Amino acid sequence: MLRLLLASLICWSTSVMAADPLKVAFVYVSPVGDVGWTYSHDEGRRYLEQMYGANIETKIVESVPEGREAREVFERLAEEGNDIIFTTSWGYMVSSQRTASMYPNVKFEHATGLRRGDNLSTYSTRAYEARYLSGVIAGRMTKSNRVGYVAAYPVAEIIRGINAFTLGVRSVNPNAVVDVQWTKSWYAPAVANKITHKLIDDGADIVTQHIDSPTPVKVAEARGVYAIGYHSDMSKFGSRAHLLSVTHNWGKIYAQRVAALQSNQWSPKDLWPGLKEGTSKLTSISTIIPASILKEVEAIKAGVISGEQVIFAGPINNTRGRTKVRDGRALSDDELLRMNWFVEGTIGDTKVY
Repeated sequence: MLRLLLASLICWSTSVMAADPLKVAFVYVSPVGDVGWTYSHDEGRRYLEQMYGANIETKIVESVPEGREAREVFERLAEEGNDIIFTTSWGYMVSSQRTASMYPNVKFEHATGLRRGDNLSTYSTRAYEARYLSGVIAGRMTKSNRVGYVAAYPVAEIIRGINAFTLGVRSVNPNAVVDVQWTKSWYAPAVANKITHKLIDDGADIVTQHIDSPTPVKVAEARGVYAIGYHSDMSKFGSRAHLLSVTHNWGKIYAQRVAALQSNQWSPKDLWPGLKEGTSKLTSISTIIPASILKEVEAIKAGVISGEQVIFAGPINNTRGRTKVRDGRALSDDELLRMNWFVEGTIGDTKVY
């Protein structure tokens, strides 16, 4: 009789678990659209749905401004019973930390941030590795020795990517410079349009970006210069201009964190995979790029993956010619996460607020 009762309880418990999927929420700073940063995160969410099917239930909230409004959205999602909430913008960092402290039974995962807690983790991709590779291609392909860079804000994540790109450019073309202009917004197509035109007018024959729209690629196509996309594949916006895109694969990270939660093995940590794990890569590489350059890039990629080539290894100077990383030393992850200066060869100001 006791065995039958235990068997019944086990069956009941299993059926309840099967009927109660894990609730996973995503908060986006811009519209999902069909390209860009938010789109790449939503690709990761859809990957989760394909993997877990009826065992999870996902929800998105898009176009959420950073600051107080973001905190209100996080609190609402926690109150709605979501088990884990992914907050996918640098500017959500403080709101994520505050909300996590208010809801200790909810797991929070913040993209690209620095703050962690008992129920707050951080995650990102080492996109700077792929950025460096794209910089090598830009350095080989530029004729004017001037590359334009349209970026949103001077935060560490973006500055690190710009520096890696510039180091890649100048590793093969020491005479080239990278001109950085700020939109002061993650998603501002009109501003990006104006800035991209100015960069080209000033002599850039290749443009790249760290914003959440394909505007620079579109302008490059119209102006007859090359472009390098970012976040997701932007080749369809410039059939002639597009050289390649540096893209993210968030699905692997999301699957890892959801699996940890389902198995009761979730713990706060910082995840930062890159080329080796396939969470960042070069996509839709144009046939315009000579095979010799691609061969060179593949060799560099292999070196980065093996650890034989370290991107932020000295000697590295800043824009004033002062040594920031001396010969024989390399920047630590903590230094990379807090980077607030430009490498030599970059034109621009890291303080625009």
